[in-house]
Amino acid sequence: MSIELGSKLEGKVTGITHFGAFVLLPGGVTGLVHISEIADSYVKDINEHLKVNDTVTVKVLNVDKDGKIGLSIRQAVDKPVEPVGAPRQRGDRFESGGRNFERASRDRGHRKPEKSFEDKLSKFLKESEDRLLALKRSESKRGGRGGRRG
Repeated sequence: MSIELGSKLEGKVTGITHFGAFVLLPGGVTGLVHISEIADSYVKDINEHLKVNDTVTVKVLNVDKDGKIGLSIRQAVDKPVEPVGAPRQRGDRFESGGRNFERASRDRGHRKPEKSFEDKLSKFLKESEDRLLALKRSESKRGGRGGRRG
């Protein structure tokens, strides 16, 4: 059986390392599931997700010329299709149409609204001018640069 890009196959975990898991595919060939392709969430220890001899469904991500096969468990799982434009929750934020909306409790005065770049820039310029003015005043009192010495 030839291994085709994008195909989903059943395989058996034959080995686990700190960087991924080796899976024996039909036809006697072995591929690697990188640690980043095991689950949608962060995987610190592969042993919490997989054991040797587990049967897993994998998706073929790439097949190199030298015979190395890249696999994914997380991409092999069919996820429910979300309607376009529907907000989806990620952590404690809702995302919709390219905008992030903090949870409502944070928007009710618990958190200061984010300042725009222009507001931050104008505040910086005012503070900078105030510092320069104070520096010039202190230099004139002390004699400043190039003052007479005699």
